[in-house]
Amino acid sequence: MSLTLGTVAFDCLDVTRTATFWSHVLERPLDPGASEFFAAIGMDGEGPGWLFLGAEPRATGKNPVHVDLVDPDYPAQVERVVALGAERVGDFDEYGVQWTTLLDPEGNAFDIGRRHP
Repeated sequence: MSLTLGTVAFDCLDVTRTATFWSHVLERPLDPGASEFFAAIGMDGEGPGWLFLGAEPRATGKNPVHVDLVDPDYPAQVERVVALGAERVGDFDEYGVQWTTLLDPEGNAFDIGRRHP
């Protein structure tokens, strides 16, 4: 048996704000039962689940794991996500790969770009 991605987990100071942001980014609803301490997206088995867990104090420093989202029209997606509250960190084009790095409302880094060839 091989390992597969089950969930992407975020430690959050504000679970509701962060989970709602990602719900809009992914265009997927929050799972039933969300609270100020715990929320989830997609734990029904369709693709990896997303968990948002209340954690105080939150660990400081750069998060070593981040999410890479892909879309053929990624610049439009970047603009949509910035309008939802993301902070644009920078645009990159290295070795033929293009992406934009952003921060969610709690400072978690993530990228939006084109799928690698």
